[in-house]
Amino acid sequence: MAPNFLLEKISSNSPKEIIPSSRFSLSQNGEISVDSITLLSDVPSNIKLSSFGSIPLSSDTGISTHPYILKSVKSNAENGAFLGLSVKEPLDRILNPIGRFSNRKFLSIFRFKTWWSTMWIGSCGADLQAETQLILLQVPELNSYVLIIPLIEGNFRSAIHPGVNGEVVLCVESGSTKVKGKSFSSCAYFHIGDNPYNLMRDAFAALRVHLGTFRLLEEKTLPKIIDKFGWCTWDAFYLTVEPVGVWHGVKSFAENGIPPRFLIIDDGWQSINMDHENPYEDSKDLTGLGSQMLSRLYRFKENEKFAKYQAGTMLRHDAPGFNQKKHDKMFEEMVNLAKKKKALKARNGVESGLPEATIIEYLKEQEGVERGGLKALVSDLKEKFPSLDDVYVWHALCGAWGGVRPGTTHLNAKVTPAKMAAGLANTMFDLAVVMVEKGGIGLVDPNQAADLYEAMHSYLADVGITGVKVDVIHTLEYVSEDHGGRIQLAKAYYDGLTKSLGKNFGGTGLIASMEQCNDFFFLATKQISMARVGDDFWFEDPNGDPMGVYWLQGVHLIHCSYNSLWQGQFIQPDWDMFQSDHLCAEFHAGSRAICGGPVYVSDKVGRHNFDLLRKLVLPDGTILRCQHYALPTRDCLFENPLFDGKTLLKLWNLNKFGGVVGVFNCQGAGWYPEEHKCKAHPECYKTMSGIVSPNDVEWEQKDFTAELRDIELFAVYLNKAESFYLMRSKDEINVTLEPTSFEIVTFSPVYKVTKNAKFTAIGLVNMFNSGGSIESLDYRCNENNCTATITIKGSGKFLAYSSIRPKKIMLNYESSEFEWTSNGVLKFEVPWNDGELSEALVMIN
Repeated sequence: MAPNFLLEKISSNSPKEIIPSSRFSLSQNGEISVDSITLLSDVPSNIKLSSFGSIPLSSDTGISTHPYILKSVKSNAENGAFLGLSVKEPLDRILNPIGRFSNRKFLSIFRFKTWWSTMWIGSCGADLQAETQLILLQVPELNSYVLIIPLIEGNFRSAIHPGVNGEVVLCVESGSTKVKGKSFSSCAYFHIGDNPYNLMRDAFAALRVHLGTFRLLEEKTLPKIIDKFGWCTWDAFYLTVEPVGVWHGVKSFAENGIPPRFLIIDDGWQSINMDHENPYEDSKDLTGLGSQMLSRLYRFKENEKFAKYQAGTMLRHDAPGFNQKKHDKMFEEMVNLAKKKKALKARNGVESGLPEATIIEYLKEQEGVERGGLKALVSDLKEKFPSLDDVYVWHALCGAWGGVRPGTTHLNAKVTPAKMAAGLANTMFDLAVVMVEKGGIGLVDPNQAADLYEAMHSYLADVGITGVKVDVIHTLEYVSEDHGGRIQLAKAYYDGLTKSLGKNFGGTGLIASMEQCNDFFFLATKQISMARVGDDFWFEDPNGDPMGVYWLQGVHLIHCSYNSLWQGQFIQPDWDMFQSDHLCAEFHAGSRAICGGPVYVSDKVGRHNFDLLRKLVLPDGTILRCQHYALPTRDCLFENPLFDGKTLLKLWNLNKFGGVVGVFNCQGAGWYPEEHKCKAHPECYKTMSGIVSPNDVEWEQKDFTAELRDIELFAVYLNKAESFYLMRSKDEINVTLEPTSFEIVTFSPVYKVTKNAKFTAIGLVNMFNSGGSIESLDYRCNENNCTATITIKGSGKFLAYSSIRPKKIMLNYESSEFEWTSNGVLKFEVPWNDGELSEALVMIN
């Protein structure tokens, strides 16, 4: 659809129709207001505000828009406005105040590292953090909310920073001293709405039409792994991953009745080395001390550890074994050797006198047998473990952490100095940044970016790999100086990645990671439909706080849930892996159960909590996934569930026939602006209480649950407490939680099914997301009789509510025993049906 036609579709049905005005205005005395309510005062004279329909669409518009999106955007046009600015002289980085505000609550999302963002709250401009990606203002005078979103315009990208005396500063930057500008018409966007969740959707739908550079999540197909359980190799092996360990890892789960349906072979499989090493041999010095961040890709095929694999090796009766404890000890020795070498070199300038580093390997090649490599390994894995549907591998956006080594491939790569953008100066210390700046990036010519991905991905697809986890995405902004700035460089790489994703991985086989910056979401998500919404899962504090093993877990949940508010408009939020035997594993498991995305762990081989995993995963490796993605409830949006000493994090989500609210005590840590890092708030690490209600669920966010807003009575089940209640929609339950603990509350609507009977189905109570087990629910009733037909996914104890004792229950066409008590609690056992759905008929008269 051509840009002019798009604008015509939005602004008019006939040539005479006037472009909609805006509810926002900029007064002559320097106030930006909405419906006469002042939002920003002391607005400089070089700021301009324009209605949505008055700004031409981006010249980059190149993807068609569904008519229903156009219709929605047009109907909401008056609710939006663009902010522009102009300066006297062209600059590559403009820091321009856009006004100030005070005594108005806000929620913001800011980058605390190059790659990762999180939430922050406050009540005035001085409370803002650097590199803020959006601001949600509370406007109680209008019972509404206003969203302020920095945008991309031309070759420039914007972010919000705090200024002096409470000013809000818009930073408009190109990422290159050679790319300058002085006049902008749409470098930020304002949008108002009375529902914060609808507001997010409406605002980003408007920007989807305006920019034309991305597609909304609802327009895209999700990866096949979305409803499944998986295993990632990272925490088991780090960079020492190799075929034997991978095999035994998959085997460990499958033999215990929880087969992974997808496998992610993380960093450590690629052919990489450092500049001082032989350019055509694998590095032997990869210990996890940041050495991989100095390494570059020298070929697109797997490294020697994987290349040596011969077809059938792990299928033999005498296949190599694997001992995680011994492996960890060898890895520890490698790390200690690297530390000694580093210390020796620091003292003497050389590291001689110590043994050479080695690679951990268990394979012994048989003479006369052809190498099978990654292709043979994947084939053997799928033969032995037929439920393993997908195998993904890791790679960095630029190939490896350090890019591609010049002269080793057919591509034109050049080691490019890496420099952190000025706006990131106050972000958290990050070893990755230190190493990237130290080594630079072997950057492939942007004109060959598509060739880079085609070379990597076509080979991987040929050997049976079905997807990739693309990491270290925001290194691009470090090397954009000589490539037209960050926007032009990003476009070249993201367009190449998009083409390859469509050609080699079915258009969906990709998880984006280390990507949480607005130019990624605006430029890279035409096709990409899944991305990480949190920092890495940290099983302990890398800075040494022994309590970090606990408080970091709550921080992770906050990252994921609040980031999903806006990132979920573009991609399916991925909450990352965790370890099932971690001290706080159940805390993570509870959040993953209702997050709405895939569930995967990074367990060491043989170290699992299968009892916990069975509350998340069915015997066929599938999961009970919610129908939306988890988001903070309204009463959490402008509070601080990390260290205000009073707020529990509440997350709502939807199932097909009900809702769920997860309640988590995340208190005890958070961002310290003065120190630019996350650290403990021990005074907040304590037992806390809060309230939960059916009204916490945003029923209207899916059409099939919208009618539940008018339900008078709900059956309520508290999973951890194993408690059952009947509640009216506005009733509240008090929940008290110890630190790093949680409760999952399932809400099921109660219907009057006969003259004297009420009924609802709650779900499998042995699963954290009980309500997710109900695939269909149908009532066939008359005045005196009713049969409720329930289609059930999974097995275990099924809970329902029936105000009178059922006459009979048929389960998979056979009569079933059941328990019924006078308070209406109805229970019956559902056996595993070999992966097929079970059908229960509850007969009431």
